Amino acid sequence: MKAILFDIDDTLFSTTKFARRARANAVDAMIALGLDATQEEILDELQEVLREFGSNYSQHFNKLIQRLPPHQRRDVNPALIVAAGVVAYHDTKFKHLRAFEDVEPFLTALREARMRLGVITHGWTTKQSEKLIRLGLVHQFGPRDIFISDQVGISKPNPKLYQHALREMGLLPGEVMYVGDNLAHDIVPPKSIGMHTTWIRRSAREGQDLEAAGPEFVVDDFRELAEILRERFQIPIASF
Repeated sequence: MKAILFDIDDTLFSTTKFARRARANAVDAMIALGLDATQEEILDELQEVLREFGSNYSQHFNKLIQRLPPHQRRDVNPALIVAAGVVAYHDTKFKHLRAFEDVEPFLTALREARMRLGVITHGWTTKQSEKLIRLGLVHQFGPRDIFISDQVGISKPNPKLYQHALREMGLLPGEVMYVGDNLAHDIVPPKSIGMHTTWIRRSAREGQDLEAAGPEFVVDDFRELAEILRERFQIPIASF
């Protein structure tokens, strides 16, 4: 084993929990500025926008305002309402975006054990890069060992994304482990090309088929993974 590569969302930090909190704060800010609807009504409509346009779409709040009934937005300036939502969402980023408590010590222990660390993540280049910077984790990875689907031009779950990373790093599949929370995106593709795979059960994602995906290892946190790396791969990881 020469390298371990990681997913970001719901692997290094709780994307699901954070997004829920940030969207609720954004909606509250919109209501405070005059949007005439309940938080539940607006969040329900926002969830439909997310399902239809995807989480990486850049105009969620604009689409939300367009879709609300006229009486709920009659006495407001839509531009100000959208701006209030955006500001509240980003303020939540500043205050609450944090890595899971075991991430930093695990990555540090791996680097001290001379493991090469990298990232393969799905999403927009700027958005995913911002997450790594806000989480304070950029220094843990080689600058050329961070692969973002938008930047590479290949999206998960296409195995070519993982093959691209291996080729750029000059590594063979059997020399690398990939760690992620999504069985279909993070386990099946790298497993299909011969990489070691670990499913970390960070999120309660629905519809995942553990038996069909067949990850090599299943863990609840990085302390469990550290023990596996010590025992199965003889990697001298210090306790944390």
